[in-house]
Amino acid sequence: MKTSIARQLVACNQRIKQRLAEANRNKYQRAFCGAGPVIDSPGVKYELANKVRGIAYGGVGLMLKLAQEVGLVEAIDSRLQLLKVHVPYHESDHVLNLALNALCDATCLQDIELRRNDEVFLDALGADAIPDPTTAGDFCRRFTAESLDDLQMAIDVARLNVWRRQPAEFFAEAVIDMDGTLVVTTGECKEGMDISYKGTWGYHPLLVTLANTGEVLSLVNRPGNRPSAEGAAERADRAILLCHSGGFRKIRLRGDTAFSQTQHLDRWDAAGVLFQFGYDAAPNLKELAENLPESAWQKLVREPAYTRRGPPRPRPANVKRQVIRRREFLHLELHSEQVAEFEYRPTACRQSYRLIVVRKNISQEKGDQRLFDEIRYLFYITNDRPARPAKIVFGCNDRCDQENLIAQLAGGVRALAAPVDNLISNGAYMLMASLAWTLKAWAALLLPVEPRKRKEHEQERRTWLRMEFKTFVQAVIHVPCQIVRQARRTIYRVLSWNPYLTGFFRLCHELHG
Repeated sequence: MKTSIARQLVACNQRIKQRLAEANRNKYQRAFCGAGPVIDSPGVKYELANKVRGIAYGGVGLMLKLAQEVGLVEAIDSRLQLLKVHVPYHESDHVLNLALNALCDATCLQDIELRRNDEVFLDALGADAIPDPTTAGDFCRRFTAESLDDLQMAIDVARLNVWRRQPAEFFAEAVIDMDGTLVVTTGECKEGMDISYKGTWGYHPLLVTLANTGEVLSLVNRPGNRPSAEGAAERADRAILLCHSGGFRKIRLRGDTAFSQTQHLDRWDAAGVLFQFGYDAAPNLKELAENLPESAWQKLVREPAYTRRGPPRPRPANVKRQVIRRREFLHLELHSEQVAEFEYRPTACRQSYRLIVVRKNISQEKGDQRLFDEIRYLFYITNDRPARPAKIVFGCNDRCDQENLIAQLAGGVRALAAPVDNLISNGAYMLMASLAWTLKAWAALLLPVEPRKRKEHEQERRTWLRMEFKTFVQAVIHVPCQIVRQARRTIYRVLSWNPYLTGFFRLCHELHG
């Protein structure tokens, strides 16, 4: 980052701090002198600028530069062949059009029309025009199952380029999560949709993600009535191969009970791949757990959800608990947890594996009466021999964070939608729109870390990785900029300050090298 830009950012930060401090000092003075509301802007007047031109989403230039720098644009155009003639758009134009639409906080395909009619936005991208919503939908309908694989391979080429820039500790272990989610649609004529186990019509895409960074490694659309684990082993194998190619020294697979896939465990174990899956609590396993000696059980101690800062405060009254007790609803409360393990060989396996079992003692209350306690068992199968049983349990519990990632893809990026007309075209839309989330992860991974500020910069990278998509859009994409077109370059002049601009400019400097 240029020294002049760094000084300007520090000055902007100091000005806003002084302004807020001054407002805090004057708040009582305003109250006693009878001043009006703080939010008040009299004499508002709007005019149309003639010379100065700007856009609200100034961060799109940074995302476009990132896609070019990591080789995404080149990989898409070289591997994905859907258009016989480029008049005028290339395949990368269509893919980035949908990804940038999601990054600009769009809610549907039709929002592309807003950007297409924004002259300054087109200047910022260096484009005479971008595909309209109808053309974007037609591009999705051109996909086949083979071309979807080609697009995924192009994204993986760029992903490997990003990973090559990471430090050695990044490659200690790759944790791959698998899960399915329901995409409900109100359309009645979309090919490939079906009724799910919940009675909803739509699709049931499979997602394979990298827990370390939140990247979407694979996204496959399926009819709504398909089982969660269908096709998961094949996608897991592709993710394993990708992570091996990227240089990860250890790989771990995780999934819930639907993904135990016992017919593949021996093969993964022979390949040195670790796995930890939830396992169905079948009657024979419950019987084995009940027959374990009491000495085999250990108390499962969980770390507190957060560390308290400052002096303790009195807890407010639990209103919900009072209502449940007053109306005599059945209330279940976890009383204690114990963990044990034993060897178990699934029917489809030739060797036995560790089966970790958690015994939950749940108290049942109804009104002021306490009923009989209930014992529930949860099972996890793993080939990780050195790990303590508690660590396996906590690792499987951490997989639940993938539910948050899926929620971000569905509600933030809005990638898990079905705006087109058939199974494959909607799968193509999901993959291209989810690229917006992947670009967010790559931006975080490419944030430079300076040795003299290592702790601060590494924390900033973690913040960007864990940031919700809407927050990322507001902090990094929704940056008001003046656009100045010159002969051989486009200048983005940032017009306002926010706390994330320091990392923003460091990333700009890193990409421009």
